[in-house]
Amino acid sequence: MEQEAPATTTERVRDVTLRPLDLADADAMMAWVSDPEVTTFMTWDPYMSRDALLAFLRDAALPHPWFGAVCLPGGDRPVSSVSMSPTADACRAELGYVVARAHWGKGVATAAVKRAVATVFKEVEGLGARGGASGRAQHRVAARAGEGRVPAGGRAAEVLRGQGRR
Repeated sequence: MEQEAPATTTERVRDVTLRPLDLADADAMMAWVSDPEVTTFMTWDPYMSRDALLAFLRDAALPHPWFGAVCLPGGDRPVSSVSMSPTADACRAELGYVVARAHWGKGVATAAVKRAVATVFKEVEGLGARGGASGRAQHRVAARAGEGRVPAGGRAAEVLRGQGRR
């Protein structure tokens, strides 16, 4: 009987799971929310205390209609988070995600974005990524999640430029 080759890391992360965040996720989340390098292009500063993170979870993330934990296949400990919020344009939403540095470059963000978009929307008119000149990874995630279609000025996937806090 022929043995099946083990799945590569990239093949495994395609099956990330999304679930609601919970206060019990605070310790796992500290791996990315307290890391200044991870939060460089976020709109918020790093969390330096677990209590501040618990307050954010309780007051903002848990009541949010679509803010979730991203877990690797076979596990329940989050390595990332993803959120979607409506915009003034009823056909669009703002997508946000952040991944613990230990999981950068492994396809976690792309898999999470694809799963989130497929879960929330049946058809996506626009997908945006904001990042500064050093935020090229965000642009690649948007391109991969949009099946590689990032036309200049196109509507299928829209790559926006922004600035980090630095």
